[in-house]
Amino acid sequence: MPPRRRDRRRPRDPSPDTSRSSTAASPSSSSHSSGSRFRPALLAPLLLLLLFLVVAALHFTGRISLTGPQPQNPQRRKNLSVYERGLVKRAVSASEILAEHATVSVNRSRRHFRNPVLAYVTPWNSKGYDMAKLFSAKFSYISPVWYDLKSDGDKLVLEGQHNFDSRWVSELQSNGSLVLPRVVLEAFPRVVLLKKKLWKKAIDLIVSECRDKGYDGVVLESWSRWAAYGVLDDPELRNMALQFVKHLGKTLHFTSSNLSTHHHLELIYVIPAPRMKELNNHDFGPEDLLQLADSVDGFSLMTYDFSGPQNPGPSAPLSWIRYSLETLLTAKVSASHGHSHMIFLGINFYGNDFLLSKGDGGHAITGRDFIYLLEKYKPSLQWDEKSSEHFFVYSDKGLRHAVFYPTLMSLSVRLDEAQYWGTGISIWEIGQGLDYFFDVL
Repeated sequence: MPPRRRDRRRPRDPSPDTSRSSTAASPSSSSHSSGSRFRPALLAPLLLLLLFLVVAALHFTGRISLTGPQPQNPQRRKNLSVYERGLVKRAVSASEILAEHATVSVNRSRRHFRNPVLAYVTPWNSKGYDMAKLFSAKFSYISPVWYDLKSDGDKLVLEGQHNFDSRWVSELQSNGSLVLPRVVLEAFPRVVLLKKKLWKKAIDLIVSECRDKGYDGVVLESWSRWAAYGVLDDPELRNMALQFVKHLGKTLHFTSSNLSTHHHLELIYVIPAPRMKELNNHDFGPEDLLQLADSVDGFSLMTYDFSGPQNPGPSAPLSWIRYSLETLLTAKVSASHGHSHMIFLGINFYGNDFLLSKGDGGHAITGRDFIYLLEKYKPSLQWDEKSSEHFFVYSDKGLRHAVFYPTLMSLSVRLDEAQYWGTGISIWEIGQGLDYFFDVL
């Protein structure tokens, strides 16, 4: 039975309400008995003396300043999270982002989001390697995007071993994060799925690499490749594809990790987010989730890239995120709702700069690109209630652009959604974000 829905009329805005009304206090009347004797001339000097002593004492102890308000101590500000600094809000300005984005709380182990977090790191955004180490306490899993399993004639080759950094992996594991590199199955699927010898070889290559390099498992991406090759349109091949994932998962589970003989290697499987109300063969549905649930340890759900140059717009509308989760966890197969803890809801740390004039066009942008645009054009950011994302529009050489990039508010709303459903999150990818993004985790 679908879970009871909470009130979703508007996402919560964690920022404090600055529009407080003040009420003028009316003096209360008091009556004095006619028999009382009151001499103000004698009481006034005593009150002045008492006031002087109180002020002097407070000034001496440093509780007040006679020189007026002082700017906030920069060192104390570094101890505050973005929530405590009042930065998570709809009404955000370019100047505020420029002033605050590089300031991160020194308490890097404090977690606001308690569910599991999977963080992707890519070689082409090397900043991610440093962020993984700096904020490792916030990440349950870290997945370096290093490997491709490819066909080489009648053989299979696992490419990407040159990316391995033993010191980096060991440091992350010593800090408590599990390291599961991503492996993309690029090999011709019909060859791998129909030839048992290559089927076994593919699994052996992946498991052996985990053992040799001391990984804690792998993140496997294959569904989109199988869709492109038409595998998912053939019922027999589709079933064999699911069986391949199950076999890989079970083999990893029978293999002990370097952490302990009691801890097996893990498998997280990458899945696309449903887009249409009626699922087609290319979609990963609730029946597929149930079939794999006993053999994998999690599903990395790609709830981003909703829009593109042909249809400019938000990266991950909140309504689409909810639809994806409802489809996978509640539609038809009620038992699948019990597997919400296995979902890693996709969160993008990148954005898009779309060209609105003269046809289609656009490209992905990182945090560095976003800051450059804010500095150059000083745009006015707008909050889109429908998608729960910020965006701005600017003009360059007579051409209008629309920029969608995450903000603290849009990230906070999505973390709340994941918390409500009981899912984890997966971040693509941590080398592309702004430094203070990590404070919301």
